[in-house]
Amino acid sequence: MSAEFKLLLDEALGAVVHVRFKTARRAVVDYSVVLLVEVGGEFKTVRLYDGAHGKNELHRYTADGIKQPAEVFHRGNLGEGMRAAKRDINNGYRVMIESWQKQ
Repeated sequence: MSAEFKLLLDEALGAVVHVRFKTARRAVVDYSVVLLVEVGGEFKTVRLYDGAHGKNELHRYTADGIKQPAEVFHRGNLGEGMRAAKRDINNGYRVMIESWQKQ
């Protein structure tokens, strides 16, 4: 099974989180959690958390749209990593966006 959804985090900042995931036998087998910010009518990626390589990885993006190398951000299973990614974004999106804007 797969699902996806978007949530508005902050209308004034234009911040949105986009979550996609796949499950098999009730376990998350792949996911992406993306922090997006609207700039000039376009959504730009600020951070991408994913399980594409079977690990919980984080990619930072520059304001120019350049994807930085992956770093492992959580050592648990993919379901735990997906929940941790959503928490990280929900609790820190303002700081993440400010850092992204300064690059």
